Amino acid sequence: MRKLLAALLLIVFSQVTVWASDEVIVELAPNASASVVAGVVGGEVLDSIPGTSHVLMKVPSAAALAHYPQSGVVRVELNDTVKLRPTGSMGILKTSASKNAEWYAQQPSFKLVRADGAVHFFRGRGVVIADINARVDYGHHALIGHLTGGYDFVAERGSGNASLNQSSASFLDQSSAGFLDQSSAGFLDQSTAAFLDQSTASFLDQSSAGFLDATNPAHGHGTFCAGLIAAVAPDAMIMPVRVFDDMGNTDAFTIARAIRYAVQHGAHVINMSFGMTSESSVVKQAIKFAIEHEVAVVASAGNNNTNVPQFPAAFKDVMAVAATDLTDKKATFSNFGNSIFVDAPGVNIISAYPGGYYAIASGTSFSALFVAGEAALIRSARQHDDETGKAVARGTVNIDSKNPGYAHQLGSGRIDMVRALQGKNDEN
Repeated sequence: MRKLLAALLLIVFSQVTVWASDEVIVELAPNASASVVAGVVGGEVLDSIPGTSHVLMKVPSAAALAHYPQSGVVRVELNDTVKLRPTGSMGILKTSASKNAEWYAQQPSFKLVRADGAVHFFRGRGVVIADINARVDYGHHALIGHLTGGYDFVAERGSGNASLNQSSASFLDQSSAGFLDQSSAGFLDQSTAAFLDQSTASFLDQSSAGFLDATNPAHGHGTFCAGLIAAVAPDAMIMPVRVFDDMGNTDAFTIARAIRYAVQHGAHVINMSFGMTSESSVVKQAIKFAIEHEVAVVASAGNNNTNVPQFPAAFKDVMAVAATDLTDKKATFSNFGNSIFVDAPGVNIISAYPGGYYAIASGTSFSALFVAGEAALIRSARQHDDETGKAVARGTVNIDSKNPGYAHQLGSGRIDMVRALQGKNDEN
């Protein structure tokens, strides 16, 4: 048994770079002592996930655990950093002070998926949506009355816990395509969508572009995502769970803790608008825990225009969301492939931005929020229903004919919230 365990761990660590000192996530066997395991290899226990056998350790070398002399170690993985790599632009909108805080709920992308019609049936009342993300502007007028208690894992760990310099992922699924790509979405075509009143909204006022803090890559993402949930499911409550610091750094262990926290504190839907390029066992098990507790899990598909799956979107039973434009064509940046569950608008989306502003941006991050909000509407219509995902899929519109190069690689199709609530499906 010991030889088999050592062989398996050697295989695992032959595929990774071993540093002089590693943070590793260790899954312990029943009755195994974390402190004893750490002590044998000259390491220390840093943290643990309540209710699980997962502990975070700092050890002189991850490879040392491959030679652990007892069978108390089930699995070991490096605590990979999930790092924000800002790739897109956010254009700031200035609107008149008299505008309703959720005026952006009338934008064309909302009308395309019939979000404006769906709220006439159900509004998400009684449903909690956990958004695992970056810092949120609690005082933004678009979010007042929409937020419930969450948790700040960044504040908990403090500034003294330096993040690893091993980036296995890019977090912000925000398109590298320039915002306002007129060729892909005639968003400002006033003849078809008289949406932005130029007399009351100084659209893309470049003088305000300096508001974007380039030294703070996570700035705005959490607020933007929360604003979309608030507009799609206005009576649902948003649980902000902060895992990314202001420099856009987190790690697999913290993400796994956040998922379990959300489940244990009453979330019915979890949204994850970030991506990891490698499969993490601890995150996978946390998602399995959520699914087993009838929590709907949504994640963004990624913005690399590839069919190579990213995680957590590619994990089993996660609703992976690809991005489309207003013509139902795949966004040029969006990932595709067998892991895609459904599609939602992700080009030139408007939502809340810190400081009372609004912004416009593109990315599968924001497509995922449409589906998370839709899942909340469905849950409010069907309390105790563990088949939310099936309802989302049944309500889609088939868009294969508009995407001949991506047949059967865009999941069930583009979401339609009214159809999902009515239990319809479009096979055309």
